[in-house]
Amino acid sequence: MTTINQYAMQDPRTQYPQPKFDKQPQSAPGLAQDMDPKPDHGEDSYKGFGRLAGRKALITGADSGIGRAVAIAYGREGADVALSYLPSEEKDAQEVVALLRAAGVKAVALPGDISDEAFSSGLVREAHSSLGGLDILVNVAGKQTAVKEIADLTTEQFEATFRTNVTAMFWLCKAAIPLMKPGATIINTTSIQGYQPSPTLLDYASTKAAIIAFTKALAKQVIEKGIRVNAVAPGPFWTPLQPSGGQPADAIPEFGSKTPIGRPGQPAECAPIYVLLGSQESSYVTAEIYGVTGGNHLP
Repeated sequence: MTTINQYAMQDPRTQYPQPKFDKQPQSAPGLAQDMDPKPDHGEDSYKGFGRLAGRKALITGADSGIGRAVAIAYGREGADVALSYLPSEEKDAQEVVALLRAAGVKAVALPGDISDEAFSSGLVREAHSSLGGLDILVNVAGKQTAVKEIADLTTEQFEATFRTNVTAMFWLCKAAIPLMKPGATIINTTSIQGYQPSPTLLDYASTKAAIIAFTKALAKQVIEKGIRVNAVAPGPFWTPLQPSGGQPADAIPEFGSKTPIGRPGQPAECAPIYVLLGSQESSYVTAEIYGVTGGNHLP
């Protein structure tokens, strides 16, 4: 992908590639390096301004997609980062580690499966120990597999989607909060699917609705500790989640075309919202859901 100057005034409709795309199926969870066009995570475009200098962050799903873009942005804003991802995503993750170290911050790679309770709890402790603290928890990792009919949606998939998207978030937040100081923040990742569910994403959309309620309830609970909790609700974003089963294969060529902007979002376009919510600039913001949807509005 040609490097985009995110800071130059331009037409957002043509700022990044528009449909049509190739079908390009992948096995789950997918790799960013195998996508065409390759997603922009801010590798060459994101510039930092020191807004997270000295912060310690744990980011799940940090190997690719939105999680990767957030990790790159956080590192360039001065934060040390612990990266959580599946072992099968090691190739993508090591690219992120190299980018963070080039930015002069600490990068700790912590592969494993967050759908396992023992791993999730240990992940938070290891991130806290390795970074020397934990100021920001960013929950991005998620499972999404399109299924046309409820008759074909297995109990195994339904439970695995909830375990990855909702239960793991609960475990991570529960383990992190006792380690956090006033001023710390938690940022969850929901979706426009939590408000406008697609018929093929019955289980996934249900988890994203649950994340909205979880975020708002937890925010009201922990503000008495000086901890803020918010969530970002992306629309259609060009990430490995989509061609690796997150969308029906026939939907990939026109993916994102039904947004008012007319194209899918790139991960680099979402990262600045996570930076804002992780920084002191958003000190009066908690229990909020920030939409990044290409014009398909949230309620």
